[in-house]
Amino acid sequence: MSGWFSSQIVHTGRLPLFCFFIAFVTSFGFIRLSVRLIRAEVRWWFRNVTPGDLHVHHMVFGVVFMVVGGVAELAAPIASLDWRGGSAAIFGLGTALVLDEFAVMLHLRDVYWTSAGRLSIDAVFVAAGITALLLLGVTPVSLHNIAHYLRLPSAGDAAMGLVLVIVVLFLLAAVTLLKGKIWTGLVGLFVPPLFFVGALRIARPGSPWARWRYCAQPRKLAKAEYREQRLRRPVERAKIRLQDLLAGHHDRPAPELPQPPADKASRPVRDQAG
Repeated sequence: MSGWFSSQIVHTGRLPLFCFFIAFVTSFGFIRLSVRLIRAEVRWWFRNVTPGDLHVHHMVFGVVFMVVGGVAELAAPIASLDWRGGSAAIFGLGTALVLDEFAVMLHLRDVYWTSAGRLSIDAVFVAAGITALLLLGVTPVSLHNIAHYLRLPSAGDAAMGLVLVIVVLFLLAAVTLLKGKIWTGLVGLFVPPLFFVGALRIARPGSPWARWRYCAQPRKLAKAEYREQRLRRPVERAKIRLQDLLAGHHDRPAPELPQPPADKASRPVRDQAG
């Protein structure tokens, strides 16, 4: 194990990325455990940071950690893997705190425990998945990779062909995303043939492509809705169950907090005659 870590992580320069990944996953697990304990009102655990009427969300601390880690990484000597690894770990800690409330930032209101709050879990899964692929040495396809796969030189008339291939892939990626296939588009950055699959297959019913193109094509819209019900919804339900298992159940009302006793001055004064 130590030999693999040394050859695949340290010697390849991926130690900072490894530190980021470990800190990111660990911090996300801890903050989710913390908010679940706070929600359950466990007596021996912490409480929300609420100075006065202000609720300080943990993404605020995450931004601070990201700034500290990012500046430290920029100031670190390039040859110092220990310094860069520590800075990356701090940045990973901050990234986990920020992405855990990604939906709150997007909606600009507290949707943490609603169905809309599951978008934060999706963001964390995407970030963790991409980081894991990078750790394994799987990198997004670049111009050099495409030229190598197509056996094209990088100069002369073949360069025009390479540019044309890039434009086609970009257009296919845009169509894939417009069809509502986010995961296909993300994985397509590493496996470009998936762009063809996503662009050629029928769009999801609520996607921009379906709204623009399927209004006058009821058969395609019906087919898209059928595929959504038969194929997409079971996968979506399984994903939601997994998310609720890992991060806590959403769309459940939090327990009501005990109300403080009314102030004596605010109590109604009894009629002395009564």
